[in-house]
Amino acid sequence: MKNKKLLVTGASGYLGGRLCYALINQGNHVKAFVRPTSDLSSVPPPTDGGNNGGALELVYGDVTDYSSLLEACSHCQVIFHAAALVEPWLPDPSKFSSVNVGGLKNILQVYKEIKSVEKIIYTSSFFALGSTDGYIADEGQIHSGKLFCTEYERSKAIADKIALDAAAEGVPIVAVYPGVIYGPGKLTAGNVVARLIIERFNGRLPGYIGQGNDRFSFSHVDDVVEGHIAAMDKGRPGQRYLLTGENASFKDVFDVAAAITGTKKPLFSIPLAVIEVYGWLLVIFSRITGKLPLISPPTVYVLRHQWAYSFEKAKAELNYAPRSLEEGLAEVLSWLKSSRLIKY
Repeated sequence: MKNKKLLVTGASGYLGGRLCYALINQGNHVKAFVRPTSDLSSVPPPTDGGNNGGALELVYGDVTDYSSLLEACSHCQVIFHAAALVEPWLPDPSKFSSVNVGGLKNILQVYKEIKSVEKIIYTSSFFALGSTDGYIADEGQIHSGKLFCTEYERSKAIADKIALDAAAEGVPIVAVYPGVIYGPGKLTAGNVVARLIIERFNGRLPGYIGQGNDRFSFSHVDDVVEGHIAAMDKGRPGQRYLLTGENASFKDVFDVAAAITGTKKPLFSIPLAVIEVYGWLLVIFSRITGKLPLISPPTVYVLRHQWAYSFEKAKAELNYAPRSLEEGLAEVLSWLKSSRLIKY
């Protein structure tokens, strides 16, 4: 599906910016939907698409503002709804619902009102499926709704049900579920791996986080981008696809990083109870300064569970082939070193 007019919400985000670049390189006309206050450093520069190349058009608005979204979607064949509020904690938790739930509702309403949209690629999250303590889950898992570690998780689970209900009603929506996204690029809350590596290599995180019995599915950002494009080209409407990767602990991340760089592994583990107390202190500090904390108590609640998933369905239907954690971390470490954010 090339030479289409596409809308990307969340285009200024960590994933959205790289998705815009990839779609333009395929020769598409991309409308990058951004807020007037957004940092556009990771968004491709606007171009008119001369010589049959891809084009990028900046369109301003907010997914919570229906009229601006409706205007932005005009004449688009595909909507990539990647906009989301991705934070483990916010002083005003109602924002998660307004952006992550309300934004999707607005997208679905736009689809009903304009007739040009052929497909919606909705970026959900592994959190929408729920934890996987002691097993590896696939797309058949539905969040129990009984326990939420974060308000972000709650909002994505609610939005996921809305997306599935819309699909059942015939809306051509394809839901994709990245794991913990990491890689070079913007150092947002969504790029937690790079941020923790920076803390580790600068001596501010001297030990492992917890006892190493956590489990996450790590997804390199460029693999996730390719998975989104494959979902546009090959994804079956109404289906869910896990765009996850290697299942590992954060202890594994630190150990692999040490092996790659030839540096020492941490000598001890920091108990989660200690990290939780530290998180509460950072929350108090955040309320004073307005700067969001790197670690907060909800982060610890997440670390007390496992989030391991299989990408076999995406592999079979989308030719999704994520790189290993070792290969991905080697790239991240090289980027952080060349950016002078770490030394080794």
